[in-house]
Amino acid sequence: MSYLALARKYRPRRFADVMGQDHVVKALSHSLSADRLHPAILLTGTRGVGKTTLARIVAKCLNCETGVSAEPCGKCAACNEVDQGRFVDLLEIDAASNTGVDDVRQLIDNAQYAPARGRYKVYLIDEVHMLSKNAFNALLKTLEEPPPHVKFILATTDPQKLLVTVLSRCLQFNLKRLPVAVIRDQLAKVLDAECVGYDAGAIAEIARAADGSMRDGLSLVDQAIAFAGGDALRRDAVAEMLGTSGRQLLFELLGALATRSGDVLLSCLQRLEAQAPDYAALLNDLAAYLQRLAVLQILPSASTEDDDPALLALRERFTPEDVQLHYQIAVQGRRDLPWAPDPRLGFEMTLLRMFAFVPDPDPAPDAPPASGGGARRTNAGPAAAGGPAVAAPAASRSGATTHLPSDAPWMQRVEALRVEGFTRQLARHCAWIDRDGATLRLSLDPKARHLLLEERRAALEEALSEQLGEAVRLRIELADDAAPLDSPAQLAQQREAERQRAAEEAILADPVVRAFREQFGAQLRTGSIHPLDS
Repeated sequence: MSYLALARKYRPRRFADVMGQDHVVKALSHSLSADRLHPAILLTGTRGVGKTTLARIVAKCLNCETGVSAEPCGKCAACNEVDQGRFVDLLEIDAASNTGVDDVRQLIDNAQYAPARGRYKVYLIDEVHMLSKNAFNALLKTLEEPPPHVKFILATTDPQKLLVTVLSRCLQFNLKRLPVAVIRDQLAKVLDAECVGYDAGAIAEIARAADGSMRDGLSLVDQAIAFAGGDALRRDAVAEMLGTSGRQLLFELLGALATRSGDVLLSCLQRLEAQAPDYAALLNDLAAYLQRLAVLQILPSASTEDDDPALLALRERFTPEDVQLHYQIAVQGRRDLPWAPDPRLGFEMTLLRMFAFVPDPDPAPDAPPASGGGARRTNAGPAAAGGPAVAAPAASRSGATTHLPSDAPWMQRVEALRVEGFTRQLARHCAWIDRDGATLRLSLDPKARHLLLEERRAALEEALSEQLGEAVRLRIELADDAAPLDSPAQLAQQREAERQRAAEEAILADPVVRAFREQFGAQLRTGSIHPLDS
């Protein structure tokens, strides 16, 4: 007997075996149990998510010898013939190769005849959007008023190309792309049933490469088994087969960007070159990882078991500003890749931009360049000219510890803290309550409660201990919603509001503006006034 592909061998035979499409299965099951199935059903969704599989299960439910139900017996002649693809009353038509109006007219003529074996003739028209406009028009009347023994099941990956008149005659179900976790779990079951060894990383690579399609995932498993040559499926071998072996190196590259290590960055690029990867795919993956990092930084509860541990470890190593900048550089690099002299050169230039240009709004005036040779973009302004108000934050961010007196204002203390990213934002949204011995108490703006995570509180506690020159314990409490809070963030907002108000009053008091308003009835456009940068 010839080898049966895994995608066919493990095709679901009943609704209970269909995964990830509960919303469709539930509706079809209820309709079949009540024998009230709509005569024309449209199944939409990307390739390999179960459109044809559901159509065949519906055909079994309608023609099972035990009666119409959502639970066919799976043992009678009708059920077996549907599973084997030879049931005469299930007519599968490929619209891509039968696009003409004559093909549809032949279908309509045959639909008038009673079923040969079962209760219903089931017409499965795959990729129905490929039919010509004339063919669609010829089908409309039959779709609206089919013979009582006929059911139409239309399937397409591109429903936007269907005529509105067709959509209005069908009951439409959109099949979802399958999550990585669902595909991964099913692949594990299949490999267990096939007695093939594997490691978790291997099937995770395949599940991601399947891109939401169970059929593609099973086909890739077939390919991986052949590639392994009888050995267990290992992550490195699967990544080599898929051409994604450079994906793990992306985490090392991101780590090198986080630590500003030029040597590590160069080593990773050299190892990538030896693997001859698809650089366009790598840039896509890099942008996807950076986007995921941004989500995990802003919404920590969004973390799932599908997140790679190496990615999770990078969350606190980047500031949100760096992640946003790197993402934009990655997207720009992917767009420009076709214009690069060579894909490798385009990829390397993208990484070099990420390494060389890092936002740093408050550097020390005479700070040396970062280790590894990366240039840092600075924001020189009046504050950079010197002065004690700026010296403390500049010194702390350039690596020197600034010790402040115990009675220093909280705002000055926040500016001098050696913390960045969300930990600094947590400090800026807190107000000082008091100090009781070694315990410091802060009050947090309730609107910023999402910033309060234990690792950030601990980092802030460590920075305050370093600043005070003694170990302290930090307690952060949520402030009352109605109570005013003198946090650095709110004070900054108040100062900005005062500047805005002063700017608006100055414009209204300007003689020229006043003359225009009085003589011509001119009005100032709301939101058009902005205070000048000081």
